[in-house]
Amino acid sequence: MDLQDAQRVISSYYNEITNTFQRVPGSAMLVRYVQSSYQNDPVRSAIELVLVVFFVRYLLAPSYSTHKQNFVTLTEEEIDDLVDEWNPEPLVAAQTAFEEAENEKLPVIVGPTGPKTKLSSGRIITNLASYNFYNFVGNEHIKEKAIQTLRTYGVGPCGPPQFYGTQDVHMKTEADIASYIGTEGCIVYAQAFSTISSVIPAFSKRGDIIVADKAVNYAIRKGLQICRSTIRWFEHNDMEDLERVLQKIVKEQARKPLTRRFIVTEGLFETTGDCVNLPKLIELRLRYKFRLILDETWSFGVLGRTGRGITEAQNVDATQVDMIVGSLAGPLCAGGGFCAGSTDIVEHQRISAAAYTFSAALPAMLATTASETLNLLQSNPEILVQCRDNIKAMRAQLDPRSDWVMCTSAPENPIMLLLLKPDVVKSRRLSIEEQEKLLQECVDETLANGVLITRLKSMPVPPNSTSKEQGWQLQPALKVCITTGLSKKETEKAGVTIRHAITKVMTRKTSIKLALPTAA
Repeated sequence: MDLQDAQRVISSYYNEITNTFQRVPGSAMLVRYVQSSYQNDPVRSAIELVLVVFFVRYLLAPSYSTHKQNFVTLTEEEIDDLVDEWNPEPLVAAQTAFEEAENEKLPVIVGPTGPKTKLSSGRIITNLASYNFYNFVGNEHIKEKAIQTLRTYGVGPCGPPQFYGTQDVHMKTEADIASYIGTEGCIVYAQAFSTISSVIPAFSKRGDIIVADKAVNYAIRKGLQICRSTIRWFEHNDMEDLERVLQKIVKEQARKPLTRRFIVTEGLFETTGDCVNLPKLIELRLRYKFRLILDETWSFGVLGRTGRGITEAQNVDATQVDMIVGSLAGPLCAGGGFCAGSTDIVEHQRISAAAYTFSAALPAMLATTASETLNLLQSNPEILVQCRDNIKAMRAQLDPRSDWVMCTSAPENPIMLLLLKPDVVKSRRLSIEEQEKLLQECVDETLANGVLITRLKSMPVPPNSTSKEQGWQLQPALKVCITTGLSKKETEKAGVTIRHAITKVMTRKTSIKLALPTAA
């Protein structure tokens, strides 16, 4: 084939391809676009051609190489060695020698709990280690209501809230709590601990700012960890330091995009027993435009004339607090928790709070128990008066008369925290571990004399916080829980027993040289 024949064949192929291409719909528009593009800007046409080729190649190419072995080949013996050497990190840290020794002495309660409790050894002891402040556990009316609800609704709802888990008793409990506190709405959670740890991340996200008291409880700390917000700490119950931190934040955020800002604290502190200065806190949060999340786990049902909490005790309108979080499992002897506030705040949690959305609803029996205990507190405020009389009787036997311990709890707090006096700690040079061992000896000696009390347990180290940021350490303490199930005379007798047990332990010659038990 000569050159002319080759040209004719190529020309025929070109004409055939051109005719075929022209039959395709839209081909004329594409040809005009390419011609005008090439004439006006040939460089753009070249770049577009390269991009088209790259796109086609990208679609046809596999996401990874199917021919190259890009990993190390191990023999069966090497794989077995690696498996044998692998040591997974334990989910729970191993017990210390002190914890093992403590667990061996733990008393075991047989039968229902109450002011007088039977141990597995057969002894009947005075129980001052449970949160049965008003002896609701032994209330026959509440028992009858709980049994009736159990027979009507069953044990559990077997479903999440907002689906088929929400029942009429849940809606009644929410309405009762909102009416009791004085807020627009309320939402009930199935577990007390997870309530505050879900409320915080439901509103505060990464980039937001939270100012928290250094002495907040462990449930709040978990919520602070989950939300991933920027955390700023202020000294425990120090309103001047809080104002300093708020001023610094406002100054830093002056020229930055607007973020959500919260103050998180407790009404009645679990780790120290004292109360927050709520009127001053409200004043600061309004002045510097912060939202307030108030945890009333231990003040709800305790403080105030009718037990409405810190807002009633300090004459503060509950609507001035953005979110009031509380527990139904402590003083009310029921179960679960709640968050009260405006309607918008409540409804937002129904779709964004993890512990509400991804959990079964509160058992109907516990919801009914919570409503009944609230009614009892409202209709019988003398229950609170009797409890506070017993608190005074116990304090009279311990705080002023003991040379070894002092009470840091608020006067109306039924949980009395007894710390070793600073001069005792200083004179004996007691470390935190030695104080815990000494207080555990006091617990054991008190139990030997027929009264059950406990210790304030240590709190895990807050995550992602340095010593400079934290600067606060939980102090070891004895925990004595007052109850109306005992008369004033019985309470005074128990107080004398506790005081004598503390004195006996502290005056032992062997207690001067403290040593943690060695592991076997």
